[in-house]
Amino acid sequence: MAYALYQIIIILLDVLWWIIIIQAIMSWLIAFNVINTYSDFVRTIMVALDRMTAPIYNPIRKVMPDLGALDLTPMVVLLAILIIRQAVLPPLFGLV
Repeated sequence: MAYALYQIIIILLDVLWWIIIIQAIMSWLIAFNVINTYSDFVRTIMVALDRMTAPIYNPIRKVMPDLGALDLTPMVVLLAILIIRQAVLPPLFGLV
């Protein structure tokens, strides 16, 4: 039972990892005018990704210093996911 819970948490962390990566890539493509936000499809995807990540980003943004246009919050979240996957979860579930 514990291993099944461990696998579910790993899958959820993987999904969150990819959501953050896709959001970052799309924001770069929008910033360099490769894709256009006037497209309903692009706007819908960006709004959906923003709504999924905003609850995670907002507490971190309150703590991090304002660096202007440079937002390091996704990198901090990805680092936290990596630490949780490799350093926290295995000992917690006795898989070390």
